[in-house]
Parts: sequence; structure tokens; C-alpha cells
Amino acid sequence: MFSLVALSLLLSACGTGDMEGGAPQSNGGSSAERGSISLDLFNQKPEITAQLENLAERYSEQSENDTTISITTVGSGEGSAGLQARFSSGDEPSLMMLGGLPEVQRYSHTLVDVSDMEVSAQTIDGLLEGGTIDEVPLGIPLNIEGFGWMYNRDIFDQAGIDPDTINSFNDFVEAVETLDSQKEELGIDEVFAFSGGENYIANQFSANFTSPEYNHSILDAYQATELNWEYGDRMQMYTDLFNVYNVQPILTVDYSRSVEELFVHDRVAMVHQGIWIVPTLNDIDPDFASEKLGILPVFGESDTEGKIVAGSPWFIGINSNMSDEEIEEAQNFLDWMYLSEEGQEIVTGDLAFVPAQEGYEPEDIQDPVSRELYEALLEGETAAMTHNQYPDGWFQQVLYPQFQRYLSGDRSWEEFEEHTAAEFEDMR
Repeated sequence: MFSLVALSLLLSACGTGDMEGGAPQSNGGSSAERGSISLDLFNQKPEITAQLENLAERYSEQSENDTTISITTVGSGEGSAGLQARFSSGDEPSLMMLGGLPEVQRYSHTLVDVSDMEVSAQTIDGLLEGGTIDEVPLGIPLNIEGFGWMYNRDIFDQAGIDPDTINSFNDFVEAVETLDSQKEELGIDEVFAFSGGENYIANQFSANFTSPEYNHSILDAYQATELNWEYGDRMQMYTDLFNVYNVQPILTVDYSRSVEELFVHDRVAMVHQGIWIVPTLNDIDPDFASEKLGILPVFGESDTEGKIVAGSPWFIGINSNMSDEEIEEAQNFLDWMYLSEEGQEIVTGDLAFVPAQEGYEPEDIQDPVSRELYEALLEGETAAMTHNQYPDGWFQQVLYPQFQRYLSGDRSWEEFEEHTAAEFEDMR
């Protein structure tokens, strides 16, 4: 992985600054010259880069202000460091994708209050709180996401497994063992392709077990001063299970291999992922998401009540250091993206988002899994995205390295819990 220094050089760094010590200098990357406006959106989701570029181009074509919006992408767990590097160098983005309350808090002194925006008024009740600091909303929810065990319906059907009968952890174990016993007939390499080589996957996986500890509340998780791993035993049971039936070496499996090479080509039955993989699946096999993709909940809190983690993990913030004209244009862009007919077609079409705003018809949501997720969220049957509320840097510096060591057999589960809990408290 790139170091922060390397990222700073890559992103044209020219010195360092104190992120918390006052407002940075005016953004040199966004300027209004001769009636034209240039904006830059910092994207932390590589899988939607092409779709965002298309969205920006479509907006530019209809803009009355000769607006150009460029997309800068730094992802794969390095997005947060990349964004810090941009601010440290003085090359601040106009709009920025922010993950969770800790990241929103870090940039709160440079973010525009979005209370009066049209898109805020149309946002589903409760979803703005994930971008709210001191009761001031500072970001627009990018979309609704959810994750759990994404599975291949065709493979389950061939194995004689009815997903609707998986109503407990033991049922899940039985399904895994059935799949494993038929690997040759099913033509699969292994049951799972858990991405042990990606730190953010370990982070997301942990939310299945920390959400119940924090009452399924992102605010409780954000304010928590300690992590007691109340549901750590169940997390260990899941981890031990997929590690046995996973493509190995597990620590070398990344997103590309897991989703693009194995899952979409019917070589594994399950991955721990979310609906953000739909654009990737559509690019490779346009029929996969609509005909094969399913999602199973995780029985993290109760042996008989599974939940899918869902919410708005990402928020788009607007840089307050821009000129009034640029801020207004950034607001216009977001209103157009989520509220205009053309923007909504892209949101539910090319981007394959589950929108966080009202005014969309459920049938406009492309794939069955996304519609299922949307309905589960509205009915209160989901767990919270507590993984985005951990202490800043904790999952990269502590959770993931310790999880790696457990997966490789170099650390006991008791040591994993003790070390991560102690560092959680220290870093909070």
C-alpha cells in the first residue's frame, strides 16, 4: 500500500498542514474563470469511477454555467489518507466522498451546511444523521448500501439448497457443508471467496457483530469509548467457518479475484460483499445481478434472527473554502443528480444505486437484491453501519492486522479481542 507520503507526492503535495488547526487555504483546484466553473469530486469508491465520470459529463452538457466536473479516485483502503494528502497539499477537492462520522468530523470546519438544499429535504428520514455533526448536516447521503453473504442462486439451486430455509446459524453451516460436499459436481473451486487481502472487507464484516453491541445505532457507535466484543464468539464462529471453506491463501484474495474472477464466473458460491458490486457484475455479465444474485443475512446477535447491515456509509460533502459561485454550482450538481429525471435515471441505472431520497419507484431499482435491501431498511430489519464509526485509523492499523494474524494462525481469538479492544479505547 502507498504510504501517506507517497500519496501526498502522487497528489501533488507541497508541504504539510494541521488538519484540525483551522481552515486551509482557498482551493486552488476549483476556479471560476471567464464564466466557466471547474469542480473536482474526490471519490473513494473505485468501482463506480466510470459511472461518476459519465454522470459528471452529462451534467456538464446541460449546465448553464459551462461547468466541468472532474473525478479523482483513490480507493482500496487508501482513500482516507489520499483525501488528507489533498488537504495537506492545499489542493482541496470541491466535493468529497466521506465515510462515516469520524471522517465528517475531521473536515467539519471546511464543509457546507446542507440543511437548505432541495436534496436534503427529499432524503429519507434518519439518513442525514450519518453526516451530521453538532446537529448540523454536513453531507448528502451518496446512496443506501447493504452487505452480507452475497450468494449465487444458480449454484444454491443446483445443490438443492433453498435460501428461504436458512433461518439460523446452524442452517447456514449446513448449507456450507452441503456446497462443499458437491464442489466437483457444481464446478466450484471453493464455497467462499472472502477477501482476506482487503482491510475494508474485514472492517465491514465486523459490523455484523458490533452493531448489536451498539444497539444498531451509528450514533451510539460513534460515541462509544470502548468495544467489548459482546458478540465476538459468533464472529469467531463465522470466521473459522469461512476460513476452512475459502479459496486459499485467504490473505491473497482481493476484490478483483473474489468478485471479478471467481464469483461472477460461478467458481465460488458466496462472497462477503454488498450491493456495490452490482455495477462490476453488470459490466462482466449483464444478467448475473438480475438472475443469479442473492443476499443472506448474518446471525450475529441472535441464532435465529439474521440481519443485513444497511444504511448510508458514504456522504458527499461540499468544500466551504470555494467561492459562493462554486458552492452554488456544487449544490446544483447534487440536486440535479438526485432530483432531476435524467440524474435519477443514472442513479438507478448506470450507478445501480439504492437511492437515499424519496421520489423513486421501487421498480426503478434494477436488481432484486437492491429492492430487497431497500424494503428491509424501510421495515427496520437491518443492522447499522457501525464499522464507519470506529476510531479514526483503528480498522486499518489495528483491526485488520490483528484479523490477518488470526486467519493465518499467528494469534488466538482471545488475543485478537484483547488487543483490538485495548487499542479501540486508546485511539478513541
